[in-house]
Amino acid sequence: MRAALPMRQIEKPWGCDRLPAPFVAPEGQRIGEIWFEPPAQLPELLVKYIFACDKLSVQVHPSDAQTEAEGLGRQGKEECWLVVDAEPGARLGIGFDAPLDSAEMRAAALDGSIEDLMTWYPVSAGDFFYIPANTVHAIGAGVSLIEVQQNSDITYRLFDYGRPRELHLDEGLAVADGKVYDLARWAAKVPDNAAQTLVDGPLFRLDQVCGKPAEAISVLYPAELLVIPRDGKVQVRGEIIEPGQCALARSLDEVVFKDRTVCLLARAC
Repeated sequence: MRAALPMRQIEKPWGCDRLPAPFVAPEGQRIGEIWFEPPAQLPELLVKYIFACDKLSVQVHPSDAQTEAEGLGRQGKEECWLVVDAEPGARLGIGFDAPLDSAEMRAAALDGSIEDLMTWYPVSAGDFFYIPANTVHAIGAGVSLIEVQQNSDITYRLFDYGRPRELHLDEGLAVADGKVYDLARWAAKVPDNAAQTLVDGPLFRLDQVCGKPAEAISVLYPAELLVIPRDGKVQVRGEIIEPGQCALARSLDEVVFKDRTVCLLARAC
């Protein structure tokens, strides 16, 4: 079994026909997402690169409790974003400037004003945001990021800028929380070459490490984990893993870190 996970390129109307190295978009295709297939040993997590050359829809995801109540099983989706590149003026929309109730969100989604009611954060490389379930959000044009999420593809689109795609107003408004995003709690700035804990549960854990992880971090990864190099290479079971790849390690003992290699480590909780 190879350590590197198989990769899928996903076309999106907001995607890019030119991707940063090492990725290459097929001729005539606008690639918006690079997915790394979740392994059978760690099926709870999905890692993506997202490349937005246009605005994504205004959307929301349900929680595990909400999907279980609907008879869908544990299919909730919480996610986090680490911005790896951003054009001047690039923004992420998360939550609202002022609280909205469901009726106000519906009216704003129908007339398109929902975009203007959201809070838009200017971003640059190293900006990190955790997106709890029920948070209304959108990725603006000119943003490239790594997304780590629960392995669910349930997305309810509330507004899509007139694109001919299905909206999910009833489902989305049933779970959407029209609140102000708690920036102090859920966001951070991540240095290029420093160790930092990004997510500490309850659904998954995510750490950035520089070189070999400190013992305090190593003990938190006792079993299967995903290794995502950002700068430099690592070895997993003797296989070289480079930026633009994601690998499964059955334990940290299978990973050889170079002194200055910057990686993300992720596992389910």
